[in-house]
Amino acid sequence: MRTLAITQNITVDGRIEMLGDWFDPQSQSDSRDLMDELHRQDSAADGFLVGRRTFEDLRGYWPRQTEDPTGISAYLDSVQKYVVSQTLTDPEWQNSTILSGDPIAEVTALKQQPGRDIVVTGSITLCHTLIEAGLVDEYRLFTYPVVQGAGRRLFPDGYAMPELQPAGSKSFRPGITYTCYTAG
Repeated sequence: MRTLAITQNITVDGRIEMLGDWFDPQSQSDSRDLMDELHRQDSAADGFLVGRRTFEDLRGYWPRQTEDPTGISAYLDSVQKYVVSQTLTDPEWQNSTILSGDPIAEVTALKQQPGRDIVVTGSITLCHTLIEAGLVDEYRLFTYPVVQGAGRRLFPDGYAMPELQPAGSKSFRPGITYTCYTAG
């Protein structure tokens, strides 16, 4: 079975909703070690799962980057993208498939197909659905040295999870840390 990994940029106070300017994907190219980690994870994945709003945000930005030192644009163009949406009918981006059925059933079926990791990023509502359904195998968190004080968190309010198992951590310039946890 394929690994479903939630990869999120997160603040020290646990916020993943970006209400300020604490995260700039283009500035990541300044940290070679951070980019190496991101590319290592990308090379282990052949599926990229997002909700409609995150997909539309990504589609409106990355394909237009003609000189992208991060390599993110090339990765997103080539990876198979799965978009959970009841309203989107034409993804208008190569290698994109719309999942319009029940998200839990659709993602369960994706996990059972042959392939490498499936990564979810952004897509807070979708993440909450997958977490509550017990479908997430790994949490890959890039923590930024910021306290935002507001915004939605990775885990749904009131949700209690059994203990997560640490599976690795690294530190990068300028104060960003990466921690990976596996679910029970």
